[in-house]
Amino acid sequence: MKVLVTGGGGFLGSAIVKRLLGEGHAVSILNRTDYPAMAALGIVCHQGDLADASAVERACEGSDAVIHVGARAGPGLRRADFRRPNVDGTQHVIDACRSHAIGYLVHTSSPSVVHAGADLEGADESLPYPAHHAAPYPQTKAEAERRILAANGPGLRTVALRPHLIWGPGDNHLLPRLIERNRAGRLRLPAPEKKIDTVYIDNAADAHLLALEDLVGEGRSAGKAYFISNGEPRPVIEIMQLLLLAAGERPKIGRVSPRVARTAAITVEAIWRTFRLRADPPISRFIVEHLETAHWFDLSAAERDLGYRPGVSVEEGLKRLAADWRAGR
Repeated sequence: MKVLVTGGGGFLGSAIVKRLLGEGHAVSILNRTDYPAMAALGIVCHQGDLADASAVERACEGSDAVIHVGARAGPGLRRADFRRPNVDGTQHVIDACRSHAIGYLVHTSSPSVVHAGADLEGADESLPYPAHHAAPYPQTKAEAERRILAANGPGLRTVALRPHLIWGPGDNHLLPRLIERNRAGRLRLPAPEKKIDTVYIDNAADAHLLALEDLVGEGRSAGKAYFISNGEPRPVIEIMQLLLLAAGERPKIGRVSPRVARTAAITVEAIWRTFRLRADPPISRFIVEHLETAHWFDLSAAERDLGYRPGVSVEEGLKRLAADWRAGR
C-alpha cells in the first residue's frame, strides 16, 4: 500500500514509518521541517503544516491510507496554538482522504481525552468525554478524535488509538524533560504511589499497523477508539526512577502536597495569561491533575479487535533504552 504518515519524522511517527517499510509499503510523510535522512531511505517527504489545507491535500494525493500522528502536544495554555494543528489539521486530513478517495485513516489520539481529573483504574473505552478539560491539549485532541470517529462510513474507515506515555530509544520529549527536571532538582510528585500505564515505542508502533491491517481487512475497529499501553501499571515514582536509571541518571525525586502543587499551578497559569507568554509553563493544572491521579487501562478491546498484545515488556524495553542511551553518549 501507499501510506502517508503525518508527523512521520517524530518519535512515534518515525517508528511507524520503519515498521511500514519493513512490511513492504511505500511510505510518504508530512512534517513542518525537512528530514533528509528519511528521503535517503526512499521516503517521499512533504514539507508543510497541518493547518494548511492545501499542503495536506498535496501530501495525501496518491495514498491508499493515512496514519495521522502529527499534532501539537504539551501543557501550553493558548488554545489557538493547539486548535490549528489538532482540530483544523485533523479536519484537513479527513477532507483530503475524502477528496482523494483514500479508504483508511488511523488517528493517534490520547487517553487524556477522557481524563476528568479523577483516578482511572482499569478504565475501558466506555468512558465518556468529560464536560471540561484542564488544558487546550486534551480539549483539542478530544474534538479531533470525535471528528475522526464521526467520519467513519462508506468509503472511509477510521479508527483512533490512545497510546499512553510513549517511551524508548529515540525519545526526544518525555525522557529529556525528565532528565532536565531531575538535574535541576525540580522533580516533585503529589502522589508518587499512584499507578500509571506507559507504552514502549515498538508496541505503540505495532498497534498502529495492526489497526491499519484491521481497517483494510475485517474492519472490526472502524469507528472506534482504543487504549494502548504495555498493560503493566506501576507507581509513577517507580516509572520515573527506572527511566532515569536507564539514562544513567541518579533519581532525585521528592514529594509535594497536592494542595501546594495545585496552588502553584493556578498561580503560574495566572502569570502566563496575564503576560500572554507563549512558552509552556513549568507547571499547570493539567500536569498536576495527571501526577496526582492513577491512570491505567483495560486493553481487552484492543486485544479482541486488533489482536494487540505488547511484544516488548517494560523490563526488556528498559534494557534496550539503557543500551541505546549508552551507545549515544
